[in-house]
Amino acid sequence: MNADAQSTVLNKLVPDNLTSLALLCKGCGDPLRLEVLRTLKTASFGVLELCDIFDIKQPAMSHHLKVLTKAGAITPRREGNSIFYRRVLADTATPLGQLLASLYASIDQVPLALTTADNIHRIKQEREEVSREFFDRHADQFREQQELIALFDQYAGNVKDMLLQTDPQKDHSALEIGPGEGAFLPTLSQLFGTVTAIDISKEMLEKAEALRQQHQLDNVTLLCADTEDAVQQAKQFDRIVCNMVLHHVPSPADVFEDCTRLLKSGGTLVVADLCHHDQDWAKQSCGDLWLGFDPEELTDWAQEAGLDSKDSLYLGLRNGFQIQIRRFDKL
Repeated sequence: MNADAQSTVLNKLVPDNLTSLALLCKGCGDPLRLEVLRTLKTASFGVLELCDIFDIKQPAMSHHLKVLTKAGAITPRREGNSIFYRRVLADTATPLGQLLASLYASIDQVPLALTTADNIHRIKQEREEVSREFFDRHADQFREQQELIALFDQYAGNVKDMLLQTDPQKDHSALEIGPGEGAFLPTLSQLFGTVTAIDISKEMLEKAEALRQQHQLDNVTLLCADTEDAVQQAKQFDRIVCNMVLHHVPSPADVFEDCTRLLKSGGTLVVADLCHHDQDWAKQSCGDLWLGFDPEELTDWAQEAGLDSKDSLYLGLRNGFQIQIRRFDKL
């Protein structure tokens, strides 16, 4: 490209960049909107949930969300019949992304108001209760419901292979988040000296316990708990496995934060979950809270939590779903 052509391109780009930067500055120039951005740090929320968190009416909140969306700070995503909002991933290769990243870094240093934090916690608990009640009611149909999306055998071998790449040792400890009926516990029992599995559903834990006894997995312990409970108990592990669980939890980003605290130095988190899809029947039939995730979302949450994205594997299924198997190492 000659000098004249380069000059023409720059003359076109500079005004566009400045317009985008001005829109971002203007759109975020409101204390409530900055609070909304701060709230969206580790979770996605719908309009009504945000109205509840900030105790304002829907038309006012919808206006603020529209402004933030136009400014390029947040993005909506449909989850079945609902729309949830999340922060835009900041592309630091662009001027807009650099400003956005700086804005996030600044507002994230501001503690949430106590009332706001309490409301967020309550909403996440309500989501968790919905998930717990679903699996308590449908524990006997768990296998059939899961097989509507993906057979365990379609991804379990790949998860094991990814674990083997981390050189597991018999003196290592492992944690499985949400073991379901316990199908992956025999594999973990063989690879690690001690294995802990946590689940919020007592009915699912009973099924996992039956499998544990059947296979005489004496080095496996089952606990009724979530990752936050495990953090509070000051537990730590060398490896953590999370198979097809994230799309059931209230705030997937929180799970990454908790796993960072639960992992020992040099530890690894292996995640198998759905890529984003539009088959909203999975919410009613399978108890899904989220319709999968873009790979970039998992990478961003992991990075924010202090985990480094390593190996990735993607499996396409005949029913239109795609599974991503990801490895994240503690920095």
